[in-house]
Amino acid sequence: MARAFLFVLDSVGCGGAADDAYPNDHGADTIGHIARNCAEGKANRAGLREGLLTLPYLASFGLIEACEIATGRRPPIAGAGDQPRGLYGAAREISKGKDTVSGHWEIAGAPADFNFGYFPDTKPCFPASLTGSIVREGQVPGILGDCHASGTAIIESLGEEHIRTGKPIIYTSADSVVQIAAHETHFGLARLYALCDVVRRLVDPLKIGRVIARPFVGESAKTFTRTGNRKDFSIPPPQGTLLDRAADAGRAIVTIGKIGDIFTHRHTGREVKANGNDALFEAMLPEVDHLAEGGFLFANFVDFDSEYGHRRDVAGYAACLEAFDRRIPTLLSKLKDDDLLIFTADHGNDPTWSGTDHTRECVPIVGVSQRLAPRALGLRSSFADIGESVAQWLGLPRGTAGQGWF
Repeated sequence: MARAFLFVLDSVGCGGAADDAYPNDHGADTIGHIARNCAEGKANRAGLREGLLTLPYLASFGLIEACEIATGRRPPIAGAGDQPRGLYGAAREISKGKDTVSGHWEIAGAPADFNFGYFPDTKPCFPASLTGSIVREGQVPGILGDCHASGTAIIESLGEEHIRTGKPIIYTSADSVVQIAAHETHFGLARLYALCDVVRRLVDPLKIGRVIARPFVGESAKTFTRTGNRKDFSIPPPQGTLLDRAADAGRAIVTIGKIGDIFTHRHTGREVKANGNDALFEAMLPEVDHLAEGGFLFANFVDFDSEYGHRRDVAGYAACLEAFDRRIPTLLSKLKDDDLLIFTADHGNDPTWSGTDHTRECVPIVGVSQRLAPRALGLRSSFADIGESVAQWLGLPRGTAGQGWF
């Protein structure tokens, strides 16, 4: 019985998604711009990487052709053979968003059918009534931040005051999100999670996609570091996701990384977490060995986005892509003949772009199975085509969105 493995490389978009709702993102192209910076020597870093972006496995499956389908341009990526040996294409997003929640829901066959809520880029950015409720119901002496901000920058700026006053650092971005940063020991990790639970309930009427706990350690601005104990508190997804259908059919489900948080732990099966792409990959490998026939493994690898995209670190992002690609042969060696493996993304986060927010982009689709001949999938009209195709492969009931390619 066939198995399926769906890997989301968080924020690894491929451009080509001009959208009147996001005019500032016209021209964003995460993979394309990283590759061109590498080719021009602008993404070299001593001891880290140099030269062309080199992705022999993703490129051999058809990543270059997937990017060309999205933008009409072939990014200068080293490692491709003469012809792709996998499935390759790209997909546009129909949900009104460009973040983790909207992207993953749509991939799983459940596009958001409502407008997410956002906070204005003002200071303060949160309504006074919300702030008052957070202070009162969260039992905190006040809040710091109350603005749009980069997570690392605001911790460096306000972390010492947070320790001194006990006030959590609460901020947002262009995404539908509330982020709460607090010190793991001075404030307490359990207390941070409890506060996020309170805020999640308070922002539900505003249709805010996520409340994110951002714990950190250190004793001064120069030593503050975010830890791996991040936790996302998401708005519940629509019914009928790929995970729902797999669970209803009695299939084994394994979710890697923050998938459990994104889908509010509904039908997310065995949840496996670790800190960072490499640790997640290591934790994922034995799950591939043990996944039952007919099972589904859904993974998110977040470092591309959180460590490099938002920080506009082109060299770091390129090195992260290359490091991930180097791990793929170990994964391939564990796959069975009737397994399906798909790599995609949930949005863009072009590290060459202005600002520090996600970018509205198409996402690449590259996949491989011993049962399938190489094939171009074209430009798909929705991310939901990915989930619907996985459902076809696993013999699951049709969803309400998306067109499978099998």
